[in-house]
Amino acid sequence: MGSINYSGFSLFNIQFPTKLVAHVEINRLQKLNAFNRDTWTQLRDIFNLISIDPNVRVVILSGAGERAFTSGLEISPQLMALLNGGDYEEERARFITRRAIRDFQDSISAIENCSKPVIGLVHGIAFGLAIDILSATDIRMCTSDVQFSVKEVDIGLAADIGTLQRLPKVVKSLSWCKDVVYTARVFGAQEALVHGFVSKVAENKQKGFEDALELANVIAAKSPIAVQGSKHLINYSKDRTVQEGLEYTATWNAFAIGRDMKDAIAAALSKAKPRYGKL
Repeated sequence: MGSINYSGFSLFNIQFPTKLVAHVEINRLQKLNAFNRDTWTQLRDIFNLISIDPNVRVVILSGAGERAFTSGLEISPQLMALLNGGDYEEERARFITRRAIRDFQDSISAIENCSKPVIGLVHGIAFGLAIDILSATDIRMCTSDVQFSVKEVDIGLAADIGTLQRLPKVVKSLSWCKDVVYTARVFGAQEALVHGFVSKVAENKQKGFEDALELANVIAAKSPIAVQGSKHLINYSKDRTVQEGLEYTATWNAFAIGRDMKDAIAAALSKAKPRYGKL
């Protein structure tokens, strides 16, 4: 188990199925794992803690139950009041609304900003907010029964929590991306695989978790300096020119190269399994 206490997060199940791997499971079964404000703030706090937990190197993110990864945002009077600025007059209400949207955005961005790789394992219903969340993960896997939808246009809204910014960068076709965004149509596992939204499809949730855990264990056995550095450099470089990325990488590796590289080379020469310190 990790050195940090994760017991206070009532809307998530957090377990450690193998050494150095955390499993974070959205747990609002009665609401098809829909998100209210407490859910998104807990998500942010969990990933901020995992980011600095030296006993976690990889995260698997999934949804509890058999029916849904998440059905999206739970529409409630309290949430609508928050997003509409409460009882403030119009110009102040817009500031309150913007503040609430930015808070929600930051919570989902905590997945992308987490220093540890995050594997998204999705099954069943994966609507709206599910796409925001999954687009912020590093690796996406799904089950054959999954139903994806960028649902926001069906409620009169342009998606505002990250899908429109991240999805075009993680799929192969901007045309396909605009298709699913503008229509809000449901698409399945094979279509997601063809267009690069997911990298693997499993026959069911149990097999999907086994596949995700196997992958997580492989990553967790690598140098955490190398893996976390790779995540940081990929995320830095994707919004910049190749030359900017190269310059930054040179500076990064100038301070990052050290003990882990020596241990990896020594292990390879001796045909031994390398052991890396915590980070």
